Amino acid sequence: MSVSIDGPTFVALQVRDVEAAAEFCDKRLGLRRTPASPPGAVVFDTKPCPLAVREPLPGTDLDSGRPGLGVALWFSTPDAQALYDQLSEADVKILTPIVDSPFGPMFSFVGPEGYVLTAHGA
Repeated sequence: MSVSIDGPTFVALQVRDVEAAAEFCDKRLGLRRTPASPPGAVVFDTKPCPLAVREPLPGTDLDSGRPGLGVALWFSTPDAQALYDQLSEADVKILTPIVDSPFGPMFSFVGPEGYVLTAHGA
């Protein structure tokens, strides 16, 4: 019998400044912190799996290229247009206009420390 994995159960963005990245998630994305987080990290109560910002793991060089290069992180939102407008008004860099996708309206923007994040509506 072979063993397999299930879908993601936890996502963590490795960042230089944990508190600044957490503040971006709080203020710009409306995420709520969990009551407890491990040392060096801030965990958010996101569904279906938790999201965290954390100190880099040993051997991780965040200066060697764009954070998350090659990884696509998508997040659902009940109102993609309202989030787009909110982020635009806060001078968050928007990378793509809202377009229709199989997952509803979607757009990409620059998140904490240069990570590219995509938001999609229902």
